[in-house]
Amino acid sequence: MKKIVPNILVVDDSMAILIVMEAILKELGLSETITTCLSAKDALAKVQAEPSYYDAIFTDLNMPEMDGMELIRHLGELNYQGGIIIVSEMDHKVISLAANLAKQHNAHLIGNIPKPVQLSQVGNLLHKIAHLNSHTLTKEPAITKIELIKALENDEITPYYQPKVNAETNIIESIEVLARIVSKEDGSVIMPNRFISLAEEQDLINQITFSLFEKATSDFENIKNQLGHSLKLAFNLSPTQLDDLNCPNKLLLILQLNQLTPSNVIIEITEQHALSSLAQLETLNRLRMHGFGISLDDFGVGFTNMNQLRNLPFTEIKIDRSLISNIETDLFSQVVVSSLINITSGEHLDLVAEGVERPEELAYLKHYRRNLAIQGFLFSRPKPKEEFVSWAKEWTETPHS
Repeated sequence: MKKIVPNILVVDDSMAILIVMEAILKELGLSETITTCLSAKDALAKVQAEPSYYDAIFTDLNMPEMDGMELIRHLGELNYQGGIIIVSEMDHKVISLAANLAKQHNAHLIGNIPKPVQLSQVGNLLHKIAHLNSHTLTKEPAITKIELIKALENDEITPYYQPKVNAETNIIESIEVLARIVSKEDGSVIMPNRFISLAEEQDLINQITFSLFEKATSDFENIKNQLGHSLKLAFNLSPTQLDDLNCPNKLLLILQLNQLTPSNVIIEITEQHALSSLAQLETLNRLRMHGFGISLDDFGVGFTNMNQLRNLPFTEIKIDRSLISNIETDLFSQVVVSSLINITSGEHLDLVAEGVERPEELAYLKHYRRNLAIQGFLFSRPKPKEEFVSWAKEWTETPHS
């Protein structure tokens, strides 16, 4: 049964802070899903007993016996998949170092809030937690294996398109291909969070990927011709697919059939899983050698640390929406994004902000004065081909201030 509210663990050696946090979380509707601990050792024991139970952990830094940084390290060793929030005042350098250390420990540090704790700050972080754990915190169940196989047999895997728009020029620089299952019987649409994980588990992800890639590359020349300017096609690969050393050759063959070149395509690799095997790194390098753009997707929710950005052959970094949401008031996100912008500017990497939904977020991002692409509902939701082309034509012809 899927959870619809998160299970929260709060760790602090101050009973007063625990009482305040519990009151705030109850005010936010989580009265039956809160666990509190006065010591990090007790908290760690609870997580060890059931690592997948807690969706998020709020922890103090300065505690006796075991402090917050040590707790984060142990959580990484346990492969804890939930979000971690530090409840402590930290300066910019401490935030940046803590975020990078957490990544090296394979832990998901997603924010910090100073004391005294405010309800609005906790509420914003719960939104981040919901995104981080969207595979478990959902009201819609996954479809069955039989339903997925039927969709593949009926050729119902359908590309939807979402633009990446330059924040300064408002030009559509590239379009990302996103998978949907569209029923041929009634036209109903099934979102990817209901079938992608299942496809990976059942070894069906290649069938989905290459069906989608064939359709999108077939559409692409027509889309470019209708919009009247050059742009690129961005396409997602699962890190598990990089284990197939023949993957670049399969993609090249499809491109050749549609008279496209690798320079037309950006391959997006999600950051939620660590790139570690020799086969994955070899495939990544071979894709880049052939001329594909390589994008690190969802930066901020996975395990790639800042130093790896300099060593792996990425051409683009996409900042996950958990770092973009309410960035104008979120010091943690501001520090992490600022560090990322400094690195990508020095390495000449393109940068995309994902999940921009509010004008305030866009206005803040423009303050960085860097060539930045924006992707999110503020501009356009993912759309099927004809709807996307219609939107893009109107966008191109409309003056923007």
